[in-house]
Amino acid sequence: MKYGIVIEDTDYRVAVRMAQEAEQAGWDGFFVPDAIAIEVEGMPSMPWFDPWVVLASIAVQTSRIRIGTFITPISRRRPWKLAREAMTLDHLSAGRLTIGVGLGAAEDDGGFKKVGEAMDLKVRAELMDEGLSILDGLWSGEPFSFEGTHYHVDRMTMLPVPAQSPRIPIWVIGVWPKGKSLNRALQWDGIIPQKYKAKPGDSPKPSDIEALAKYVAERRNKTSPFDIIAGGMTLNQSRKRAVETVRSFRDAGATWWMESIWLTDPTQIEKTLALIAKGPPK
Repeated sequence: MKYGIVIEDTDYRVAVRMAQEAEQAGWDGFFVPDAIAIEVEGMPSMPWFDPWVVLASIAVQTSRIRIGTFITPISRRRPWKLAREAMTLDHLSAGRLTIGVGLGAAEDDGGFKKVGEAMDLKVRAELMDEGLSILDGLWSGEPFSFEGTHYHVDRMTMLPVPAQSPRIPIWVIGVWPKGKSLNRALQWDGIIPQKYKAKPGDSPKPSDIEALAKYVAERRNKTSPFDIIAGGMTLNQSRKRAVETVRSFRDAGATWWMESIWLTDPTQIEKTLALIAKGPPK
């Protein structure tokens, strides 16, 4: 199992410090959310820095830790522009980029309905599927054409290719146990599972991960590596309890543990850095 950290958006200088601390403490990955303007009813607007620029800063100030977005809503991105940005970041990081993708929090992110982006789930799913196909094709370095319902690419060649081969790893949100959503993720490099109609805080349990791992083993027809990402919050638990919690997910079949860190109180930055410095719960 590998161990990553995903933070909420925070000051870019804090994000860099956290990534450096995580790398030094033995964490394997550091991920940031990708949103335009999170505005939840009844809560004040949150400040957001662009994740791709923040990740570029992290890339050139770290050397080992894997970096990425968690998650990028592809439906509101031009896939050819995203392909170029991701390829560049993959080179800046010397091949350490992973992209997490999903449909996005359309109701909470002003980057959707407040600017006229598609809100319909079916349409967003179509845009994501087409966008992923375009990313894969453009990263090949060969002349690529595409004709879809929403996008058209006429024999475009994008160079250089990413630093990683055969492509930058893509993790896709899959809704358990919805077959269509899960099967989409199986085409790529990893799955970030979410429970169907889950209430806030109702994340997959080890039993869900075990069932998902069995589903992946039975249904995925590719031999390339495939990650199953589990996650939660354990840094405030005792070390023994944190290790036991994460181990239960590892034993169920998860290949990554993603530790969520939500800095709702800026005065807690130093405390959070100290918790990161303790290293992953293994």
